[in-house]
Amino acid sequence: MKLESKIFNRSGVVQSKPKTSFGPFFSFSNNSQTEQSGALALARTHHSSLRFLPIMAELNLLELFPKTNLTKSNISIFRSSVSPFTELKRTLSITVSTTKQQSRRLSCTVLDAKKAGGAGASAEGQEMFSVTSSSKSDVDYLGESTKGDLNVKKEHLDAYGKNGIKTLDGPIEEIAQKEAKEAESLLKNLGIVDQLSVMQSSRGIFCSRTLNLRSISAIGYDMDYTLVHYNVMAWEGRAYDYGMANLKSMGFPVDNLQFDPDLVIRGLIMDKEKGNLVKADRFGYVKRAMHGTNMLSTRSVSEIYGRELVDLRKESRWEFLNTLFSVSEAVMYMQMVDKLDQGAVPSELVPLDYKGLFKAVSKALFRAHVEGQLKSEIMAEPERFVEPDPELPLALLDQKEAGKRLLLITNSDYHYTNKMMHHAFNKFLPNDMAWRDLFDMVIVSARKPEFFQMANPLYEVVTNDGLMRPCFKANSGGLYSGGSAQMIEKSLDLHGDEILYVGDHIFTDVSQSKVHLRWRTALICRELEDEFNALIKSRGTKAALVKLIQQKEIVGDLFNQLRLASQRRFNYRPAQSIEATNMDDKELTESMQKLLIVMQRLDEKIAPMLEADGELFNKRWGYLSRAGLWDKSHLTRQIEKYADIYTSRVSNFLHYTPFMYFRSQEQTLAHDSHSYSSAEMKENVGHGL
Repeated sequence: MKLESKIFNRSGVVQSKPKTSFGPFFSFSNNSQTEQSGALALARTHHSSLRFLPIMAELNLLELFPKTNLTKSNISIFRSSVSPFTELKRTLSITVSTTKQQSRRLSCTVLDAKKAGGAGASAEGQEMFSVTSSSKSDVDYLGESTKGDLNVKKEHLDAYGKNGIKTLDGPIEEIAQKEAKEAESLLKNLGIVDQLSVMQSSRGIFCSRTLNLRSISAIGYDMDYTLVHYNVMAWEGRAYDYGMANLKSMGFPVDNLQFDPDLVIRGLIMDKEKGNLVKADRFGYVKRAMHGTNMLSTRSVSEIYGRELVDLRKESRWEFLNTLFSVSEAVMYMQMVDKLDQGAVPSELVPLDYKGLFKAVSKALFRAHVEGQLKSEIMAEPERFVEPDPELPLALLDQKEAGKRLLLITNSDYHYTNKMMHHAFNKFLPNDMAWRDLFDMVIVSARKPEFFQMANPLYEVVTNDGLMRPCFKANSGGLYSGGSAQMIEKSLDLHGDEILYVGDHIFTDVSQSKVHLRWRTALICRELEDEFNALIKSRGTKAALVKLIQQKEIVGDLFNQLRLASQRRFNYRPAQSIEATNMDDKELTESMQKLLIVMQRLDEKIAPMLEADGELFNKRWGYLSRAGLWDKSHLTRQIEKYADIYTSRVSNFLHYTPFMYFRSQEQTLAHDSHSYSSAEMKENVGHGL
């Protein structure tokens, strides 16, 4: 088989001659030893893990070898056959399967070793570009640090005239429009989804406060429900079982009770004084409530909470469900409220009030976590509890190779952390890497939120058995227990907005790292994927509901005008207009009567539709992020306040780059007459605005 090759420049255009400035040269050969050389503009040639292979298989290999029977459908890459690049001389060997019975082995070697790249750029790129350091950084027009930005070196810039003007032919608006269109086309050809499309999907990363990832030097990660995602029914179900067993041993009636994960959702608030679970809007007004396991009517909610707001600062009364770990506790509490109301709880067990009951439930669940039986069961069979995510380790590898210093900061102990991380990461990492190889520093038993608030003793874990010794300074590559965030900042010589922390707990992870240290923050909320899909499915129903509401508003506006005209007429004053003044009494009365009946009929249609809004996500509570049709939930307010970005899972970073500039979207106000949505912006890319 003869191999053919084409030469591509950075825009994906076939060139007649290779241009050495466009990237490393590669020599490809197959089993028959036939060789052709070509220049490939591969986006990730610097990666030792060779994660450009899927793109190369779908595009570049097809272009390089058009005379073969390779197609997108029958190409597969055997990752175990990939050998790592070595410094300055990079060789990879790929086995490409063209049929079920046959496979071809291709080899690729860098012909010009001088062009071997570093983290994020080739050596030639390093000669042409410079990276903005902390000492030379500034702030851009959005107030973000320019640290980490790539710049054309002055000598190369001068060669192309002032500000590279010789490379630009025409007004920048026209050039930008043309380049954006070409970039969109090339991204499509490379099989890479453009960022606007990614952001408008369930796997998007959503931005509350503008964040320049290039300026981030270190990224810290929580583990549970962040790097390691558990099956909620399995993990929280077993936590519930152990917690209920503890309650039973204390004398509580728990027979015939079962774990119901749909009973609660993240972001709800337990009212420990009244035995209620409530959903509040962004202002703290209660919109829905449940007493025990029974939903309360709208009228009951108004009677109970009409004169008060939820205030999370009053911890003695309100308990916010910050994380999926809160699900089992909330289910237990609401079920036991029913038992208390039924008089089934012996009076000698707890004070006969809802606060005392909450303390008993919380104590029983705490015992389930600290006694070790639950975690021992999970460690014995992690495959039952952990949901695998093959893209997750690769997302972190991108960040590490881009120069980010990765940190693991978890409240879990060393043995549990090591077991969970080994299970979730090692089988998906290339070249016999282990999970520890990803992280510059690992902190177990961190005791968050205290970790972000004060200094605690630091211990170094020195053996695989978890043996520890006191230490006073953390070093790169170390494994530690305890300590503090200030210690990490001192060790890394970084502070504040140079560090991004990623976690699933709004208070423990996101709020406290921002409030006390001004770290940048990212929240992981897996339920976003289900909510996003539910919102898509309900578009037709919501459109019909909004249309009915708008029709009622128009009818209601006319009714109110006629009512005002009638009022003025009663007081011998002229109506708002001559036409309204000239209406006779019978016409005015009949018109008002008809309009009132129409509005009443509309209310009968609208009310159940409003009640059902969001039931595709949860039948009791509706959407996670909304409280009612128009307003944001209290959870959403917390996310906006404390999380700079939020997404459903860490592996979503793989769909972006480690150099991404996340820009917050326009926040519309009540008096805005127009909004520039991302959909409109996308529609205008490549077209005249």
